[in-house]
Amino acid sequence: MKKFFLFLIRFYQKHLSFDSGLAKRLFITDKVCRFKPTCSEYSYQAIEKYGILRGGWLSFRRVLRCHPFSKGGFDPIK
Repeated sequence: MKKFFLFLIRFYQKHLSFDSGLAKRLFITDKVCRFKPTCSEYSYQAIEKYGILRGGWLSFRRVLRCHPFSKGGFDPIK
């Protein structure tokens, strides 16, 4: 199950993401994610390290912090 979620995240990053996927090439956008690593990469690392439940919870909290009023910055998995 974990591998399936990791596959979905990589698929999103490669094909759909506004930071690096098809959407970036179609819409020619600047960098979208305010954080390093990007929210999808953070999610990948969190699920890989902590599993689906805890990693998913960390990912969910990270996405909630990613908004126009957030400073963003470097926010690695701990």
